[in-house]
Amino acid sequence: MASTHGRLAAGRWHTLSLIEQLANVGSDVARAACWYGKEQLGCEQVFERDLELLDLTIADDRLKGRRKELTRARELLCDAMFGGAPYGSDLALLRDGRTSWSVRAECQDLSFKRVVLPFQ
Repeated sequence: MASTHGRLAAGRWHTLSLIEQLANVGSDVARAACWYGKEQLGCEQVFERDLELLDLTIADDRLKGRRKELTRARELLCDAMFGGAPYGSDLALLRDGRTSWSVRAECQDLSFKRVVLPFQ
C-alpha cells in the first residue's frame, strides 16, 4: 500500500513530539467521525490515513516504552470504526478526546514564547 503521508513516512513524522503526533492522529479521528454514516468512501479513506499515522507513531523508536498503549489506541480506533461490538468504542467519544491533545500541542508550541493571558 502506498503511503498517503509520503513526507511524514520519509522521516519527518519522527521529528514531531508524541503530543504533536497524537494531535495529528486526533484530527483524522475527528474527520473520520464527521464522515461516519454520511460518506462511506470518505470515511474509509480518512480511517486508512489515521491508521497510517498511528502506525508511524508506533514505529517511532523513541516511543518503544509506549507501544502497548499506542497499539491499544489503534485497536480501539478499529473497534469504533467497525461498530464497537467488542469494546463498545465510539468514534464520537474518541473524537472528543482528541481535543486535549490538540490543546496540549498548541500549548507546547507556545511554551517557547512568553504569553500573557488576560486573566493572569
